[in-house]
Formats: sequence, C-alpha cells, structure tokens
Amino acid sequence: MSMRSSVLGLALAALSLCLALPPVAFAQETKPDAAKDATAKDATAKDAAAVKKLLEAKFPGAVVSNVAKSPYFGLYEAQFDERMVYTDAKVTYVVVGSIYDANSKQNLTDARLRQLNRVAWDSLPLDLAFKRVKGDGTRKLAIFADADCPYCKRLEGDIKRLDNVTIYTFLYPIDQLHPDSARKSAILWCAPDRAKAWDEFFEAGKLPDNKGDCPTPIKDTALLGERLHVAATPTLVFADGSVVPGAIPLAQLESEINKGEAEAKKVAAKK
Repeated sequence: MSMRSSVLGLALAALSLCLALPPVAFAQETKPDAAKDATAKDATAKDAAAVKKLLEAKFPGAVVSNVAKSPYFGLYEAQFDERMVYTDAKVTYVVVGSIYDANSKQNLTDARLRQLNRVAWDSLPLDLAFKRVKGDGTRKLAIFADADCPYCKRLEGDIKRLDNVTIYTFLYPIDQLHPDSARKSAILWCAPDRAKAWDEFFEAGKLPDNKGDCPTPIKDTALLGERLHVAATPTLVFADGSVVPGAIPLAQLESEINKGEAEAKKVAAKK
C-alpha cells in the first residue's frame, strides 16, 4: 500500500468515526461557549454593580437603580431618581438627556424608562379609584389626578372625546402645589355619583353639596403613588402597565391606549 493510500485510508476512517458519534458529542462542544456566555454575564453584572456603587458615592442621597450596560457608545445606563443617565465604567462623566434613533426619530431613553417602570395592571387596587365607562368600555386607562391641577383639566377636555374605554381615576392631591385639593377630593369622593361629580367639577367648577367627611381612600392612594413613583399629575397608566406622566394630546392618548392594549394581549397570550 502506498503512503498516499495509507493517509487517505486514515482520513476516511476518522471521518467515519466522527459520523458514527452520537449527537450528544456534538452538543457537548457547545458547552464551553455557554460557560463563556455565563462568565461574561457575571462580569457585566459585577461591572454594573461597581458603577452603581460609584454613582451612589459621588451623588450621595440619589436613588440609583436599574444600572446596566447600554447598547450605546459602551456606556452604562442608570435610573437616577426619576430620569435615565449614562456614564462610563469609572463614572468620570455623566450624560443627562435623551438618546434618539436618527432614522425612526424614536426617543429611545423614554422607551427604556417606560419598559423599566411598568407596573402590573392586575396589581392596581382599583377599589381606591372611581370608574367611568365610555362606550363599550373595552379598553383600560388609569389616571392619578389632582382636582386643582390645570393639566388634569386639559386632559379631561380630551377624555370627553375618548370612546370605548373604562377609566379609573385615583384622587391624588399634591398639597405642596394645591393646598385645597385634598378637601375638594374628599368632597368629590363623598358624592353619590363620583364620576358625574368629577365631570361637573371640571366642566363648571361645581362641587357636590357635602362636607367631605365620609371615609376616603386618599391616604392609601398617596401611599400607592409613592410606591409607583408618581411625581406629577396627571400620570397615566395603560393596560400593559406603561406609566406616562403629563397631559398628552388626544391623538397620542388614543395611540398609547391602543398600544397598551396590544402589548397586554401579547403578554396574556404568552402565559
């Protein structure tokens, strides 16, 4: 047998052996990569923890959470009180502001904050709110509102034109801005028809004829708002748990309600 034939024979025998090996042998070859991925994730988590510690040291008293490696410029993202900031691994520099997708013009920072700050709709204690049903009521919206808030009044003007939605309103007076709001909120809650009383108050400034001395959920709602980091009125919560502060225009409100409904259905379908 020639040397060439021997080499060819050995090669064919080796190939036959490889083809004869059970699939588990090939599966085992992927394990080192999985181990590398796990190691990399651990390292990234440790780096994020180190960044969090540095931020807390350099900004005493700030509430720092959700620190992670961002997909932008090698920076880390961190929820800093109620906003998102970006920083390097050594926290030498901190960037405050929003990052936009240049093609879609989407505010990626706001989208990320909404994702992080979502609440479970089913966890909302809706018994602390009064309910208004418009049309068939199939869509859902929750609002934290202050009776004396001018932006809440602007939102209520747009809500008149909404249809097919059930609205849960949590009375959320902000005493520092509107000292008389808590009194008005109690009077509105003690009305026989809370939804009607609320609508009449925002349409004509008319309060129900009562002393506001019935049991109200206002203190419990304040604790709920604190737990959910509600810092402004109105604050809107959609069906998928997305939280949006501010009186957004009607077209955007409709879009956000529909988006929330669609996302909530996707989540429910996965369960």
